[in-house]
Amino acid sequence: MKIFKPHFWYNKRQRNGVFFLLFIIVALQLIYVYADFSEEEVEDVNESELIAFQNRIDSLKRIELDGRKPKLYPFNPNYITDFKGYQLGMSVEEVDRLHNYRKLNKWINSVEDFKQVTKVSDSLLNKIAPYFKFPDWVDARNKRKNQTLLRTRSGSNYRTENQNLPYVKPTLSTTDINKATQKDFETISGIGEVLSSRIIKYRGKLQGFSLSEQLYEVWGLDKVTANRVIKTFTIVEKPTIKKVNVNTARFKEVLKNPYINYELCKKIFEYRDEVAELQDISELRNIKDFPLNKYDRIILYLEAK
Repeated sequence: MKIFKPHFWYNKRQRNGVFFLLFIIVALQLIYVYADFSEEEVEDVNESELIAFQNRIDSLKRIELDGRKPKLYPFNPNYITDFKGYQLGMSVEEVDRLHNYRKLNKWINSVEDFKQVTKVSDSLLNKIAPYFKFPDWVDARNKRKNQTLLRTRSGSNYRTENQNLPYVKPTLSTTDINKATQKDFETISGIGEVLSSRIIKYRGKLQGFSLSEQLYEVWGLDKVTANRVIKTFTIVEKPTIKKVNVNTARFKEVLKNPYINYELCKKIFEYRDEVAELQDISELRNIKDFPLNKYDRIILYLEAK
């Protein structure tokens, strides 16, 4: 019996080619499985340059963060809102204390007041206090208080060190309230540069003090301090005031009277038109709602001819 053999096996050249191909495939598979194709790149990096580069990155990050922080501008601490307090670093309790204080219609007028009311830490206070902005009159008052305190302390130290020396009272140029200078008024306890300037300015508006009680009308001058002035200075001679004829004066001339406002001036002219002419200045009392408590002051500047 003749055994059939494929023609393939009779071609020795082809058979060798197949074996070689199988060998190549197996070899490639082994290389793929066991060979390490990872490549380690070793870079020679200068350490000082790397540190400098990292520092530069950190610097840019800090600049970016600083740019995101809210900038502080001068502000009145009486109007700190919840959000403003959060930006400043205040706690909810500290902001609430401030708001409760303001609800009592009280005001923060100094850094010390803010510290006492809110109870903020000294570190936070030192950080935000330079941005506090109070009204000018508050700053002026605080300045006077500091000057008075400084003078008091200096005087106390001086007297302590020189107990045997007599106290020398400041000399006055005059005791006439209508001739006293700003320095004269500043010798009174409680009166500084601002109040003395107001007294002189108001004296000019009145054309001179005719009544001692007119001193109580100076804005910002409390009655206790005004009484000190009255005890030291007197009206030696009443000022000569140029009076305005109420029957012939123009509206603006009467309105210049320091005790007459627009509404009262209007009523005076309406009354003058009604009666044609005032026979006596006392007729002003007949005007409806005329401020009788100011009558003696108003007629210092008016007359009826």
